[in-house]
Amino acid sequence: MTSGETIVFEGVTKNFGAVRAVSDLSFTVQPGRVTGFLGPNGAGKSTSLRVLLGLVTATAGRATIGGVRYATLPDPMRRVGAALEAAFHPGRNARAHLTAAAIAGGLPRARVGTVLELVGMDAYADRRVGGYSMGMRQRLALATALLGDPGVLVLDEPINGLDPEGIRWTRGFLRALAAEGRTVLLSSHLLSEVQQTVDDVVVLADGRLRYDGPLTGLGAGQATVVDAPDRAALAAALTVAGLTPRAVPEGLSVDADPAEVGRIALAAGVALRELRGGGGLEEEFLALVGHDAATGEGAAR
Repeated sequence: MTSGETIVFEGVTKNFGAVRAVSDLSFTVQPGRVTGFLGPNGAGKSTSLRVLLGLVTATAGRATIGGVRYATLPDPMRRVGAALEAAFHPGRNARAHLTAAAIAGGLPRARVGTVLELVGMDAYADRRVGGYSMGMRQRLALATALLGDPGVLVLDEPINGLDPEGIRWTRGFLRALAAEGRTVLLSSHLLSEVQQTVDDVVVLADGRLRYDGPLTGLGAGQATVVDAPDRAALAAALTVAGLTPRAVPEGLSVDADPAEVGRIALAAGVALRELRGGGGLEEEFLALVGHDAATGEGAAR
């Protein structure tokens, strides 16, 4: 594995004709941490990631990985793994897709079996991708990004469209990659999932930076309070879901969105007698981006 490297955006601006998609964007992503790139649809997140990966040329400013532009990186697949759009040929199986990607990137074919096992796809490697679920496609995208065993991962909406089990698996997987010292930058508009996945947060709205700092700076410590007649069963269900319930006078406190806690309890068949949130990340996010932006009425890209 290549060691994690620092990602730096310096005054990045991108115009599409008369439309300014990104404006003077500056922030840093550190190795060994998961950084969430947050913003409503149209905020400029995907455009910014494309600038970073050399797929779009910035109008001004620059984005670098380890102090170097992506286009000038030697052996880029060994340095950076990216998953921006999970687009695969429906008639090709996962093994064939990964083999083609490995050959194109000058990587050993032996990595194909390694990454298939790493993402839990080895049992489905010879099935056609056209029959895959969204979760399986997202895992294949991660496997593709990991082919070169890179120290930097750039992922655009890796949680989008996943069921609760897929979300939980992806959360744990990304945390484990960061714990190895890799740099993980992921974009998302699913705020409740970001709260459980990332260390740092970069918030973008209308192409402009609104927040850059630790998750705790967005009021993430205001947890959900939940209780049930069978409190032990509730605690067990939350623990199995990957959360850490803490005993409080009102019941249990957990760092998760109330809607997610409710879904976990429902799936476990645990009846609730109390479920309330204390504000936190979602409210802070809405305050930063504004209601119109949060409902998708912001920038066009």
